[in-house]
Amino acid sequence: MGISQYIKEIGRGKDGARSLSREQAADLFGQVLDRSVTDLEIGGFCLAMRIKGETPTEMAGFLDATATRLDALPASDRPLVVLPSYNGARKLPVLTPLLALLLAREGLPVLLHGTATESQRVFVPNVLAALGMPMLSATRKIATGEVAYAATELLCPGLKSLLDVRRAVGLRNPAHSLVKLMSPCAGPSLVVSSYTHPEYAISMGATFSLMRSHAMLLRGTEGEVVADPRRLPQMTGYLAGEATVLQEAQAGALAAVPELPKEIDAETTAAYIRDVLAGRKPVPQPIARQVAHLLHLTNQISALEAQTA
Repeated sequence: MGISQYIKEIGRGKDGARSLSREQAADLFGQVLDRSVTDLEIGGFCLAMRIKGETPTEMAGFLDATATRLDALPASDRPLVVLPSYNGARKLPVLTPLLALLLAREGLPVLLHGTATESQRVFVPNVLAALGMPMLSATRKIATGEVAYAATELLCPGLKSLLDVRRAVGLRNPAHSLVKLMSPCAGPSLVVSSYTHPEYAISMGATFSLMRSHAMLLRGTEGEVVADPRRLPQMTGYLAGEATVLQEAQAGALAAVPELPKEIDAETTAAYIRDVLAGRKPVPQPIARQVAHLLHLTNQISALEAQTA
């Protein structure tokens, strides 16, 4: 069906809009990713969905369309831990690279992926550059104990274009949620996802269940998937879409709050990460707990894969 017909369905306002089936959503999103429609029609889609809000069924359809267009990474020897990073640092240092390196130290393959969505924040590639870690120039198998970073355009150019619409219209669109839910890997993976508002926890969890995903969902740090080092958040695990609360949220701040860098620039953040990895500074308790839960989930994924092999 043509995109104009879909826009008529989803663009009738918050109360009058009709939700799409999973198949319709996949067809619509595929047209958007393929850029087989005009910029005006893409803008209409983005604004209509921003007003209506995507349902978990629609998001599942969007993910279906994206999966067929991704340049997916080959399967790793252990479940690939996927860390989407699209928010960056605003007030606190962006410690997603620390989480990735701690997981790799435990022998897991780790993929970071993302793109800068704003101009005034410090993003993961800035910190990785300060750590001397280059970005991938082509998709490939990620080795155990390795951290790799893939820009969104390497995985799916159409998805990067859709994310960039925000710079033109000033509003998020379904792509900003989708990138935190997708798995760009052809083999077993564990997607770590975060939310900023409680209502997103419900819709994102429902999407993981529909997709039968292996995932962890938590309220991260300023939208990043790393646990806030100042307080222990709830962490929910998903194995084939089945949810289990792995960690209850701790009320208030920790008894011993870690000493974080006062500056959030890439060089200062990289220096702090080096100090933690070298043992000169402690791993913040919430991040250490997150690493432990992710290790447990990857072991469970491996066991599930062995049962179905």
